Amino acid sequence: MNRLEVAEVNKTFGKRQILNRVSFSCKTGEIIGLFGRNGSGKSTLLKGITGTLSMDSITIYINGENTQASEIFPKKLIGFLPQDSFLPKEMKVRDVIPLMFPKGEEQDKIFHADGVAAFDSRRVGKLSLGELKYLELLLLSQLPQPFFLLDEPLSMLEPMYIEKAKKLLLSLKATKGLVITDHYYKDVLEIADRSLVLKAGSAYAVENEQDLARHEYINA
Repeated sequence: MNRLEVAEVNKTFGKRQILNRVSFSCKTGEIIGLFGRNGSGKSTLLKGITGTLSMDSITIYINGENTQASEIFPKKLIGFLPQDSFLPKEMKVRDVIPLMFPKGEEQDKIFHADGVAAFDSRRVGKLSLGELKYLELLLLSQLPQPFFLLDEPLSMLEPMYIEKAKKLLLSLKATKGLVITDHYYKDVLEIADRSLVLKAGSAYAVENEQDLARHEYINA
């Protein structure tokens, strides 16, 4: 079992402190839900962990070993799915898959995944948002990293693709640790083992919608 521990994350923008001593952990076989209103620091936290955004301070342990954020990507420790698409829009799906996985079992798993045959001949830029996000999740799922950070993988998706994505995420839990931010809180609560909400720079444990209302993330 692999374990990710993130401790004492601090980040300020100007005079505003976005993250104040935020800490959490995630192990393989576990999905962590991360909630918070827009501007609460969810994306900032994920970018800080991956080293794509500088933090005032952050400590990361992977399997008990102190790890620098700059080592996350080179050592293939954490995969990151950003909100904005990273795939070339003019390429056809059937060409993008071999581009990322030139051969082997990973490529076959994506091509034969549920629903891919319905859009593999289309260009990435012509996919619906649900098809695009689902494809990105499938590509990410074949990476070797033990932990995945997913920034709003369900938001604005068609119901059919929300269900496909949730099924895929639950299957990944067998070998990965996942941290998911999303405003589709009911869907995230359904699949998450533990959840946190960011409010006024701090992180609070939540278990249900009542807790989210108590922390003013949703209306009571």
